[in-house]
Amino acid sequence: MHEFARGGYYGTSTEAIAKRVGVSQPYLFRLFPNKQAIFLAAVARCMEDVRLVFEEAAKGLEGGDPFKVMGEAYIQLIADHPDKLQMQLQTYVTVAAAEAAGEPEFGEMVRASWMELWDTVHAPLGGDVGSTTTFMAYGMLINTLAAMGFPPGHRVWDGCYSAVRPAEADVEPQAPAG
Repeated sequence: MHEFARGGYYGTSTEAIAKRVGVSQPYLFRLFPNKQAIFLAAVARCMEDVRLVFEEAAKGLEGGDPFKVMGEAYIQLIADHPDKLQMQLQTYVTVAAAEAAGEPEFGEMVRASWMELWDTVHAPLGGDVGSTTTFMAYGMLINTLAAMGFPPGHRVWDGCYSAVRPAEADVEPQAPAG
């Protein structure tokens, strides 16, 4: 996931991936039929990791505010694992490029993973479509602001619910990929 998170689908070589995981390139292609399959496996892992964070946070609600609890869990995830944020952003760019090129496989898998995220947060948010939409929209805003390097405490965060504002120590600005 690290290589794709940093370089994107089109900018990452399978040689770099093989080197990162400590295998030869031919062995990598014994495990996966092509680069697309490797990328989709990394996407699936990233999306499932995010989904599990929401699921685990929702388990401990017991009268707590689901927006706050799941939002804080997500902020902590991207603070602790910035590759998860970068991988999500690379995924959305890759889907857009692939769809434009007439390659729907990327989009189909990512949309299915997105719906699993949606379903995971929907029930804890009371099964309310508006609340789920707001939560997911805030997640995308958080992704964008964090990826652009806006530090916690910057005025761009002021419009966010306090539950999803990163604390000063939570999110480090992201260095540009490259």
